Amino acid sequence: MTAMIMHSPSMTLRDAARSGFWKNSLAASLAVGLHAIVLALLVHGGSLEKPALDQPAVLRTQLVMLPPAPQPQAPEPVAASTPEPVAEAPIQPLKPAIDPQIQAQKLDQAVLARKRVEDKKREHQAEQQRQRQETEKRTHDLEQQRQAQEQAQQAHRAEQSRLAVERARQQAAQAAADSRQYLPLSKDAPDYPQRALDKNIEGDCTVEYTVNPQGHIENPKVLDGCHPLFMRPSLAAANTFRYQPKIVDGHAVAVPAVRNTFHYRIK
Repeated sequence: MTAMIMHSPSMTLRDAARSGFWKNSLAASLAVGLHAIVLALLVHGGSLEKPALDQPAVLRTQLVMLPPAPQPQAPEPVAASTPEPVAEAPIQPLKPAIDPQIQAQKLDQAVLARKRVEDKKREHQAEQQRQRQETEKRTHDLEQQRQAQEQAQQAHRAEQSRLAVERARQQAAQAAADSRQYLPLSKDAPDYPQRALDKNIEGDCTVEYTVNPQGHIENPKVLDGCHPLFMRPSLAAANTFRYQPKIVDGHAVAVPAVRNTFHYRIK
C-alpha cells in the first residue's frame, strides 16, 4: 500500500487525478502481466511446488489530505551533560584446547600422587603398629623384671628370716648349753636378819661372784643398792652355792660376773 501525503495546499485536483490515473494504469499492467506468466506456466506443464504468493499483489493508492503542519518552535536550550563512562566488561581469555597427551600425563601424575599418599599412609600405620608393639613389649619386660625383683626380694627376705631363725636357734641352743654347763646344783636361802624383822624392813640384795672350774664360788661381793642389814646374810648364802662347771673344748673353765639377787620379804 502506498500513501501519498500532500504537505502543501497549493496542489490542484487536476494534478492529483492525473497522477492517480497513471499509477492505476501501471498497477493494472503489472497484474495482467503476472496472470499471463502464470497461465503460460500452466500451459507448458510447469508445476509450482510452492507458490510464491497466495494472492496476486494489488497496488492500492489513496489520496489523503493533511492539515497544514504547525510551525516548529525553537527548542528550549538544554544544558549539555557529560555522558557517564560505561564500564567495559573484562575480556575473558580464550581457554586453549586441552591436549589429550597432557591430560593423560596429568591423570598419570594424579594416580602416582594418590599412590604415594597411600604408601605414606601404610608406612605411617606400620610405624604406629611397630611403636605400639615395642611399647607393649617394653611394658611386658618391665612387668617381668618387677615380678622377678619382687620374687627375689621375697626370697631374700625369706632367706634372711630363715637365717635369723637359725641364728636365734643356735644362740638359744648355745645359751642353753652354756647355762647347762654352769647350772646351779644347790642354792640355800639366806637367813632373814632379826633386826630387819624387828624394824619391818624389806629389800633386795644382789651378789656378784665367779664360778670356778670346780663349780665353787669365788670372790663374792655385794653390789650397790643393798641394805646394810642384808649384806652379811647374802654373802654367806652365796658362798654355799654349788654349780656345774662350764666345759669349753673339753676343759672346765671359770665363769666370771655371775649374779644372784636375794629378795627379802616379810610374809
